[in-house]
Amino acid sequence: MAEDDDVAKDRKILVAVDEGEESTNALSWCLKNVISHTSKDTLVLLYAKPPRAVYTSLDGTGYLFSSDILATMDKYSNDVADCVIQKAKRVCREQGDPEVKVEVIIESGDPRDVICQVADKINADVLVMGSHGYGLIKRAFLGSVSNHCAQNVKCPVLIVKKPTCSSSASGTK
Repeated sequence: MAEDDDVAKDRKILVAVDEGEESTNALSWCLKNVISHTSKDTLVLLYAKPPRAVYTSLDGTGYLFSSDILATMDKYSNDVADCVIQKAKRVCREQGDPEVKVEVIIESGDPRDVICQVADKINADVLVMGSHGYGLIKRAFLGSVSNHCAQNVKCPVLIVKKPTCSSSASGTK
């Protein structure tokens, strides 16, 4: 039995990251509470780039975007993705174990679909994501990415709520 305890399973832990503070909190929480320092866990950072809107000359607005404008929009989208990933990697370096292997996946599409597809494709052992904490009304109109993923991925989903600001959060119990 002791030998089995020493040989921990290598896990793929998928963390969905975006521009929001909620995903950074989820990543930090994951590094402190999920990543095992005795195994060879792989942390997979996933960013879902919103798809570029399709503009045609028949869209009713009368605008036709030149290839320069479309290239600028693509560059901006790629720059945002790069910034999000660099920030997540910095969090991993500052708060994580230097032995943890970090991989990056950037996909385009609706985050709900992208996260579910990637979790299945890489056979993630767990999906970690933040929650925006929308109320019932906002969630009904905007949808909840975390709720959708919890209902549709095959692996366990760990949803990290944003920390509450209170005096009890100072670490005293």
